[in-house]
Amino acid sequence: MTSLPDLPNIRPELLDIPTAAKLAPSPEPDHPPRILLLYGSLRERSFSRFLTYEAARILEHFGAEVKIFDPMELPMVGSVPEDHPKVAELRALCLWSEGQVWCSPERHGAITAVMKNQIDWIPLEQGAVRPSQGRTLAVMQVCGGSQSFNVVNTLRLLGRWMRMFTIPNQSSVPMAYKEFDDAGRMRPSAYYDRVVDVMEELFKFTLLMRGRTDYLTDRYSERNERAKKAIDRQIAQL
Repeated sequence: MTSLPDLPNIRPELLDIPTAAKLAPSPEPDHPPRILLLYGSLRERSFSRFLTYEAARILEHFGAEVKIFDPMELPMVGSVPEDHPKVAELRALCLWSEGQVWCSPERHGAITAVMKNQIDWIPLEQGAVRPSQGRTLAVMQVCGGSQSFNVVNTLRLLGRWMRMFTIPNQSSVPMAYKEFDDAGRMRPSAYYDRVVDVMEELFKFTLLMRGRTDYLTDRYSERNERAKKAIDRQIAQL
């Protein structure tokens, strides 16, 4: 067995890691888990919206409080100020949420512009708060033809970039036009069972994460940057 060499000159600030005691959860919140759902289509008969509604019903059955953002009339990112009502609504819902569900159709082998536009409007940081960091995330897609996983793979990449905790399970519904009735309800099938599995897993992970996200998203580099800024402000005041 090879042992590590002595490191007498290790920078002491690298040892500035939150103590393990901080892993203990905060007092249990007195509200149900808050889940925000986003979908990626504006069509009147939108299968991604139908699948999102089914996911919302399942989450409500488990005891979650759910809200669904309507992307209609959300401007393209950068085209309006950040205080636009639809942008403010989306960001407020992100701050409200403890977990999220992203569901998009597959368009040309990728997520839709409607889906990406919503994600692009969500900043990593908004003042002193983080609208996405530390939230749990479940990803789903609907396909017009055979089953693929292009969309859920892309959504996973985006979730990682937004510093969200994306659950292992996911849903991909092929030939979605066959899986929903005229009223937009999903027919019983193995695909529906998978949606239940995904929402159950999201609900459980959200419960496990409650009260722990501040500890898990606390980073040395960001603490170091804040400390340097504080020193700079003190020097500027001299």
